[in-house]
Amino acid sequence: MMIHMKILVIEDDLEAAAYLAKAFKEAGIVVDHASDGESGLFMASENNYDVLVVDRMLPRRDGLSVISELRKKNVNTPVLILSALGQVDDRVKGLRAGGDDYLPKPYAFSELLARVEVLGRRTGAPEQEMSYRVGDLELDRLSHEVKRSGQPILLQPREYRLLEYLMKNAGQVVTRTMLLENVWDYHFDPQTNVIDVHVSRLRSKIEKGFETPLLKTVRGAGYMIKDEG
Repeated sequence: MMIHMKILVIEDDLEAAAYLAKAFKEAGIVVDHASDGESGLFMASENNYDVLVVDRMLPRRDGLSVISELRKKNVNTPVLILSALGQVDDRVKGLRAGGDDYLPKPYAFSELLARVEVLGRRTGAPEQEMSYRVGDLELDRLSHEVKRSGQPILLQPREYRLLEYLMKNAGQVVTRTMLLENVWDYHFDPQTNVIDVHVSRLRSKIEKGFETPLLKTVRGAGYMIKDEG
């Protein structure tokens, strides 16, 4: 039986990462991707994942350094290390750095999936976290379907990610910096109105034709999605 979970793949080989993301999604697993060690460390520190799949050789910060730093921060998410370095000494180093499992390259995806499932069972990935609900607005993270009052709402990929992040933090103010880092993967402000444009489009799609507004602008702070009813 498949465990529903959300994982982070930290892999700099974009072709390999795209393959893994597609394969994991087909298995019912929600996947985020970071292409370097610094981005991976940030995402793993700021978000809740059931398992981290970490390539050992990464730009900006290597995989073992990422894992060590996460453990120092008391982030105990299970970690599976992927590496072309498959000798016993290499595996020992990976486990001592804080990894929970170590899979040498090349590998069969079926084995990787099985190992991720085992690690995921440790966290007991709860079923209810695979969907969010705010009032009559529903978001299913497995199917990527969004509905309000049972009516399907079609969103572009970026609009979906924006709504998912807002609903994950429902009732809390989400700042522009938080959105840039978690929805756009920017660690700086590009000085554009990209957020305002997407929020405006999203608000139109989830509120037009419905009585209750859900998405609010908190002046000088950011945005909040909340059911006032």
